[in-house]
Amino acid sequence: MQRSLNKKIAFVTGGSRGIGAAVVRKLARQGAVVALTFAGSHDKASALVAEIHAAGGRALAIQADSGDPAALQAAIAQVASEFGRIDILVNSAGLLLRGEVEDFALEDFNRMFEVNVRAAFVAVQATLPHMAAGSAIVLIGSVVAERAGFPGSAVYAMTKGALASLTRGLARDLGPRGITVSNVQPGPTVTDMSRGGEPEMAALLTPMMPIGRLGQPEEIADFVAFLVSEEGRLITGASLTIDGGFLA
Repeated sequence: MQRSLNKKIAFVTGGSRGIGAAVVRKLARQGAVVALTFAGSHDKASALVAEIHAAGGRALAIQADSGDPAALQAAIAQVASEFGRIDILVNSAGLLLRGEVEDFALEDFNRMFEVNVRAAFVAVQATLPHMAAGSAIVLIGSVVAERAGFPGSAVYAMTKGALASLTRGLARDLGPRGITVSNVQPGPTVTDMSRGGEPEMAALLTPMMPIGRLGQPEEIADFVAFLVSEEGRLITGASLTIDGGFLA
């Protein structure tokens, strides 16, 4: 097994489920020590950590709502204190609330920006003091920043578009320090939403996919692992669409 991330320290927000969990598994398989945050999925987070330990890897889970800056900062400080540094940050935590603009509650608007945008900034800000040259940051955005693929997604798309802008600015600022910053924009992907919460969404989106199926979280995780490896060092400031041809 290739262990290209051996002894790297990775911090993954929203790492207990979906794309975040797939990223945690992939980085651990490649040798990284992975700390993940979760908001409410305690059982899933514990099971994931146990799975990684059983496979000979190292991981820990910290309960921290990404919408709470103090909790997120404390989680990052805990990891930095325990391991001495953070080499990889993957901001995967996200929130999707749909609704027509005229009916969209400002409370929901604010909550989405807290989790999808402010949390990404807070995570980067809190992690940077513990990063050295050669470190990597990956923000998990969405293809909806380029194309609103489903009804009622205007606010969600706006938050993901903000991540693309943040990525470009951070890449400029952090490039001289040897830190890369990328924004991965998955297309329609099989997650808890498409499996059980809203199966009609999968039925709506699948015909829009030239490959005839939704993406798998593991396929997104494979690309994230490449970006944070030595092979991905030239890539920074880019929003990279991994969408099975959804935008074609």
